[in-house]
Amino acid sequence: MTKPAMLHNIWAALGGHADDCNRVILTTEGALPSVYPVTDLASASMAAVALSIARLRAQAGGKPVEDVHVDRRLASIWFASSLRPIGWQVPSAWDPIAGDYKTRDGWIRLHTNAPHHRLAAERILGAHSDKAGMAKTVALWDKAELETAIVEEGGCAAEMRSSLEWSQHPQGRAVAQEPLIHMDRKQLANMPAQPVDPARPLAGINVLDLTRVLAGPVATRCLAAYGAKVLRIDPPDWNEPGLVPEVTLGKRLARLDLRDPGVLARVKVLIASADVILHGYRPDALEHLGLGRTVRQRLNPALIDVSLNAYGWTGPWRERRGFDSLVQMSCGIADAGMQHVEADKPVPMPVQALDQATGYLMAAAAIVGITDRLQSSKVLQARLSLARTAQLLLDYRSDASAQAFALQTDADLSGTLELTSWGEAKRIRWPIQINGCPASWAIPARELGCDAACWPA
Repeated sequence: MTKPAMLHNIWAALGGHADDCNRVILTTEGALPSVYPVTDLASASMAAVALSIARLRAQAGGKPVEDVHVDRRLASIWFASSLRPIGWQVPSAWDPIAGDYKTRDGWIRLHTNAPHHRLAAERILGAHSDKAGMAKTVALWDKAELETAIVEEGGCAAEMRSSLEWSQHPQGRAVAQEPLIHMDRKQLANMPAQPVDPARPLAGINVLDLTRVLAGPVATRCLAAYGAKVLRIDPPDWNEPGLVPEVTLGKRLARLDLRDPGVLARVKVLIASADVILHGYRPDALEHLGLGRTVRQRLNPALIDVSLNAYGWTGPWRERRGFDSLVQMSCGIADAGMQHVEADKPVPMPVQALDQATGYLMAAAAIVGITDRLQSSKVLQARLSLARTAQLLLDYRSDASAQAFALQTDADLSGTLELTSWGEAKRIRWPIQINGCPASWAIPARELGCDAACWPA
């Protein structure tokens, strides 16, 4: 199977050599149904993880980069959900009034999963118990006016634009000029070499996870698969019950209030002892908490720092709140889907591909950073955004229809039983195969806040 150009684009953004892509063997035919190459994105982003692991192992062992295999169909399934509960169900990921609404002049999406975001929308639109009531109120508004009002109130909303409108929007133009991954490196004095176990190449790596829904948790779940010790920190009152069973696999889970000065001091100790930090706070949020970039560098000059935001790192929306479904509305993906199938409402991608792909790109960037530090004592700071990942898809749009995948079968399930906090479950088999380096997770998915805020022994 020929290698998609998308993989070369991603690997180049990570600083890799084009020849490395020849080590990737993609298997299975077919694709998820979409006007955009979602399956190519799924397999390419997971292939980038596989290549980054293979490169780390090669560097540590003084050997050439070995072949890696990625199953396109399994990658596509993981982009939807990896967890298959036995005798229980995962709650819906969506708040009752979250969704797409018709306005006087088009469509808008309200993202109300977080209670404070729902309250912000209801301060503008009034309290509603269901979508039917909300729809009557939204129908009285123009989409641009309502988007502005909700965003200024501290909520999350996005009017549906076409890809042409996005390309002419100041934020769309800004994002199109950004690299897929901002990669900044600084040179340190020679650092002591850290041994790399070929079977668990991230063993001994401390990863501090300050991310939530959804890209960041995907990234740290992936790092845990290859041995990293992941510690996720959540606020005392935060929960995401529809996603926690999916993404907490392999992690220690603690709750801390970063606004408490005493707690902040403890977090600084964790930063000082971490190898990697991943965070998804808006650009100014950590600064306000006293954990800005300069502080993190002073606490730990060798810290690999990977950050994420929704709408890009330049332009007027660089500090705007956002989520996958909102970015799909803003940048033209939902509109293109609607036009492609001649629907009468927005048609997003069949999976939250922006979150998922950006998560795997974050993981790949962190692994590249670990390799850089081992190879040349260079320390990486990487920045990614959902909107720039969306731009990658926009650049590769194709109206050609690929053969749909066969339905999931029992053969797709791992043979391992996972004893989660909610009951027994199985996972879909991991799409990546690296000889002598199987993915595995020592900790099952559990409720948030199960652990103390410290690294495991």
